[in-house]
Amino acid sequence: MNLKKVFSTLAVLLLLLTCSNPINGNDKTLLWKVSGNGLDHASWIFGTHHLVPLTFLDSIPGIKEAFNKSEQTVGELDMSNMMQMQMEIMSGAMMPQGTTYESLMSEADRAKLDSILTSLLGIGLDQFGGLRPAMLQNLISVTLYQQYYPTLTDGVGLDQYFQEEALKQNHPVVGLENTDDQIYVLLEMQPLERQAELLACMINHPELLKEQMELLQQAYHAQDLEALWALYTEEDPADPCPSTKEEKYALNGSRNEKWLKKLPTIMADKSSFIAVGCLHLPGEEGLIKGLKKLGYKVEPVR
Repeated sequence: MNLKKVFSTLAVLLLLLTCSNPINGNDKTLLWKVSGNGLDHASWIFGTHHLVPLTFLDSIPGIKEAFNKSEQTVGELDMSNMMQMQMEIMSGAMMPQGTTYESLMSEADRAKLDSILTSLLGIGLDQFGGLRPAMLQNLISVTLYQQYYPTLTDGVGLDQYFQEEALKQNHPVVGLENTDDQIYVLLEMQPLERQAELLACMINHPELLKEQMELLQQAYHAQDLEALWALYTEEDPADPCPSTKEEKYALNGSRNEKWLKKLPTIMADKSSFIAVGCLHLPGEEGLIKGLKKLGYKVEPVR
């Protein structure tokens, strides 16, 4: 596998990234209608999972009608210029000059990392050593996910699908972030030492990754936002690789706050189909409660 193909795959599957109290009783749905608060037309918000097949949409009541009624599609990123995205990702993923894995990881962890990369991708640390640890962690996770669940259709995720369909209908696509925003969150937010620590923990506990993937699949296919949110937020004393509250907030809550400042203007302009990662919807800092606090009526679509 060459590096260009690696970055292309990650651009599609990862850089979109990525359910406290009950959201609304026992409602289990990923599609919500947004109305009121002065809107002349309703909008819809849908929680995506970037690594499920397009056939999953057949299990979502009302999603085709919601998409067809909308006048524009809103996503985490405007993915219409994939070539430019790939170039930016390739640049952002590179290790700072003068920094090597010899200074970040033990010899034993480097050997295990090299073995895993070679086994999964046919390329070892000698060629991947110029990439940041967070990029290698994402790359290994996505590759394993595709092995465990070979479900994607031609590498097209839900987010990309909705944007492509919008363009076919000559509808505009609006991005809530740019590529630099997501590169920062996924590749630059954590110090390299912390990235290397999490990467080493992941390769030393591969069974944990498989277990987390399975729980995520089950919760998402059940359309259970509360279960998804619990998986993300609840601390497990047995987890050897926990994220900090600050890291979780930067990945989710902080971004939601910025989006909630943009969405009122976007929805007032045109009826919008908003497709973002499912973990952005639930919780006290999620988009569902955030939109309600702004005065909108947010109700599940059944």
